[in-house]
Amino acid sequence: MPLSKRLDLFGEEIFASLNEKKKSLEKEGRSVYNMSIGTPDFAPPKHIVDALTESAKDPASWKYSLQDLPELKQAVVDYYRRRYGVSLSPDEVMSCYGTQEGVGHVCMALCDEGDTVLLPDPCYPVFRAGVQLSGAACAWYPLKKENGFLPDPDAIPEETARKAKAIFVSLPANPVGSVAAPDTYEKLIAWARKYDVIIIHDNAYSDIIYDGNHGGSFLAHEGAKEVGAEFFSLSKSFNVTGARISFLVGRRDIVDASKLLRSQIDFGMFIPIQKAAVAALTGPLDSVKAQCRLYEERRNALCGGARRIGWDIPDAKGSMFVWAPIPAHYQSSMAFCMDLLERAGVLCTPGASFGPHGEGYVRFALVLPPEKIAQALAAIENSGILKEA
Repeated sequence: MPLSKRLDLFGEEIFASLNEKKKSLEKEGRSVYNMSIGTPDFAPPKHIVDALTESAKDPASWKYSLQDLPELKQAVVDYYRRRYGVSLSPDEVMSCYGTQEGVGHVCMALCDEGDTVLLPDPCYPVFRAGVQLSGAACAWYPLKKENGFLPDPDAIPEETARKAKAIFVSLPANPVGSVAAPDTYEKLIAWARKYDVIIIHDNAYSDIIYDGNHGGSFLAHEGAKEVGAEFFSLSKSFNVTGARISFLVGRRDIVDASKLLRSQIDFGMFIPIQKAAVAALTGPLDSVKAQCRLYEERRNALCGGARRIGWDIPDAKGSMFVWAPIPAHYQSSMAFCMDLLERAGVLCTPGASFGPHGEGYVRFALVLPPEKIAQALAAIENSGILKEA
């Protein structure tokens, strides 16, 4: 049976081959330190779980929700004002089942075939998939080490800027761990106004930021809501990745377009999940702040520990990821990943899977406690993989 040509856009999932190798090693009784996927290993706060389970006991909760509950939209509005100093109205808020779904929907709502969307390189692979599903073309703008892995809109060629319909930005950044400089968003907003480009910002990691810095929102900057919108996720801050709770907030016509598209795809978010989201947004944030400190301990254990064994991995500034240059004697990030798994039992993700400029790096997710990270680094040192010429 002929299948959709759309499927030809997607090659074999990079995690599949690594996972097969992982399973093979585990069958042999080998220890595997899995730091490949950014799924938090912390538990969600009790008040969030309680809100979901109490709602699930109500038979009315099992009907179609059809739309976001007014209390949920108000909770997002209040949270943005309290947490980020951003004023929103309820009609500038839309829930979505995770940012991955949201990216696909916003791209289909905004773009047609022949449009161009700018993506950071390296970037979260979902951005590329969302653009491709919409029929638009991807154009890369590089995140360079010498620029702190931050977007530099002035370096985007004039011809590309004039063709662009939208640009994706993600700070703190997956996979590179960079955080916005004081003028990062101001430059982007001015550039977007000049070329009439929509900014879509992914704000998944503003609660995981290190060295005393404060994570904020793109929408807190003057003019932001005139040129774009932001995805805001509860997944990493509150450890509810499986519940898929995210929101698109910001410029009303972008939110409305996504709402219209979504109305043809599903019947709204499950009410118990909406109730859990309300509990997260209106409840205490002590656990979120404490968890950030734990992530920083893991960052220190991995980056500082790697440097002590001769692997010069710079400290990530934010996100739950570390971006590590591969040893000079390796030409391929995938080859290094496979060797690292085979010889040290350490599983990470090849940088090439995040875009052309990702080659030469690997990404570690901070999903193991410091003592396990120390064990993984000892295994790497004992394998000799860093010292070969």
